[in-house]
Amino acid sequence: MRNIQRYIENFLKYRFLLKELVSRDIKIKYRRSVLGILWSLLNPLMMMIVLSIVFSALFKHAIPNFPVYLLSGRLIYDFFSQGTRAAMVSIRSSASLLKKVYIPKYMFPLSKVLSTFVTFLISMIVLLIVMLVTRVDFTLNIIFAILPLFYILLFTIGCGLIISTLAVFFRDVEHLYDVILLAWMYFTPLFYPAEIVPRKYQFLLKINPLYYIITIFREAILYGKMPSLGYNIICLSFSLLTFLLGLIVFYRKQDKFILYI
Repeated sequence: MRNIQRYIENFLKYRFLLKELVSRDIKIKYRRSVLGILWSLLNPLMMMIVLSIVFSALFKHAIPNFPVYLLSGRLIYDFFSQGTRAAMVSIRSSASLLKKVYIPKYMFPLSKVLSTFVTFLISMIVLLIVMLVTRVDFTLNIIFAILPLFYILLFTIGCGLIISTLAVFFRDVEHLYDVILLAWMYFTPLFYPAEIVPRKYQFLLKINPLYYIITIFREAILYGKMPSLGYNIICLSFSLLTFLLGLIVFYRKQDKFILYI
């Protein structure tokens, strides 16, 4: 209990540093860009248009309102992908600073995930616009979309802490992770209906946290349904366990970072 209290006090002590790191990451991302943060809107919009043209002909009868279906899944996956990628190299890229002054090391992967989350929230404006254009029925159940956003943030932070720890000791992780993300994307129903997955591969959906998170997000915004309690419990379990595992792995290995960066 004392350790938890000490960690909370330490986090509160450096919360202003975290804010500055997040702000810096966002500014660096769009530095020297003519459109700046507008790319957070244009990028998902252009990606949705391209993928809709390619896949809508294949699944137009199986998936009603394909553009919203596609964009809702793609935005969540892209946040997870970009957030964990940025977190993965955060410790090594901050080596010079870590060697000079004391800063809680978790601040670096955490700031990367949070800065990505900020741009993710901005890109949600595109989803809202597409929903209006395609005349999605807005219901009160749309407020439940907050839940999957919380789950994916928690899950991404946990994965970010784990992958950033592994990347310090094993540099090959940076190359291997791109392959993992590519496979993860295809095993997640972003642009195809989950029903077309053969029965013998259905277990891949059941062990995929992104599948559950994206599903309850779509239920809230696209189908106007209250997400099922069972799926919420699964999402919370995956997210919370991954977050706690990330904290444990990072805490146990962080003292050795200085020897490898």
